[in-house]
Amino acid sequence: MKITSVDVIKVVKARGTNPSVFTPICVRINTDEGISGYGEAGLTYGDANQAAFGICQDFSRLIIGKDPFDTEAIWESLMRLTFWGMGGGSVIWAGISAIDIALWDIKGKALGVPCHKLLGGKTNRKLKCYASQIQFDWSPVSRAMIMPEDYAQAASKAMEEGYQAVKVDPIGYDLEGNWLKSTKTGFLSSSELDLAYQRVKAIRERGGRGLEIIIELHALTDTKSAVQLIERLRDLECSFVEEPTMPLNPKLMKKISDQTAMPLAAGERIYTRWGFRPFIEDASLQVLQPDMGNSGGFTETKKICDMAHVYDIGVQLHICGGPLATAAALQLEAAIPNFVIHEHHAVALIDDNIKLCKYDYQPVDGYFDIPELPGIGQELSEYALETSDIVRIQ
Repeated sequence: MKITSVDVIKVVKARGTNPSVFTPICVRINTDEGISGYGEAGLTYGDANQAAFGICQDFSRLIIGKDPFDTEAIWESLMRLTFWGMGGGSVIWAGISAIDIALWDIKGKALGVPCHKLLGGKTNRKLKCYASQIQFDWSPVSRAMIMPEDYAQAASKAMEEGYQAVKVDPIGYDLEGNWLKSTKTGFLSSSELDLAYQRVKAIRERGGRGLEIIIELHALTDTKSAVQLIERLRDLECSFVEEPTMPLNPKLMKKISDQTAMPLAAGERIYTRWGFRPFIEDASLQVLQPDMGNSGGFTETKKICDMAHVYDIGVQLHICGGPLATAAALQLEAAIPNFVIHEHHAVALIDDNIKLCKYDYQPVDGYFDIPELPGIGQELSEYALETSDIVRIQ
């Protein structure tokens, strides 16, 4: 089997949960045996999707004529023989990840098995998940949650659907409903701390002690403000805190970990085993959150999970992309023994995004069944392909 062409696809009909850009960048790798595989880059949101669209084209030119089963060899060549690959970075790894996921999709389809079989089979029969980012409400139509009662109502909606866990950013919205308009570095004021506390307290009171609450900070805080906020929330018994500071200086994450009792998590802006290594070795993170779309695809992310397992660190894959990203993540999470919980992002509720793929994978009573179709078990729909910008590399 040989790779004959690659379609790099900018999905332009997707929609996010807030005014920011939400544009899945996907690849479809085609072979001389008529089997095609899909992958998605992990730069769907934020301001780098055009860069992902370009790097996927550049790297696709390097795999024409190769055997798609040679995933390890292709991964190494894209990292080591592209010059910039050995420097890493979000754009480089997004391109490598999208291609790698598509190659594993081809392998599964060629062998007639889901990818989790190629990874060693299920260690988890069902995957518990949480309702992610309820500050946008929990509905196909998102809106700003501002007052504490808004947060309680959003949590209620998730619980009515069977979720036993939610994730919330209590500092992202200001009182005017502006999203991510300022960082929260330095020392937080009493009013800022109290607003965040009251929002989370409302969720706790509505959900009771049986509801797991995960705190998301989007790295808006630094070491000082993160410690302030985490300590303020201590009595609300939250499960863990995601991205209390940016990951570029691992010593700072360790500093927060040493000064607080709440477990810490991060990963969407950490790439490959080299990037995760210091956080694993110093045990500053108790939950790793690699995104398969930028941490290296199946080939690399499985290695990250195995490294974490050695240090008793759990894994919750980061997922904030289109349905292709969800499907790939379910396959890997099924196979790893240190799986913690699956992130089900609010974008997965939006009909515009659901229509992008052939299958609509949604949890039932807070748990996902694992797709058993060959490969990742998902493909872009005709609707998505007809309305996307596509560049063919051959």
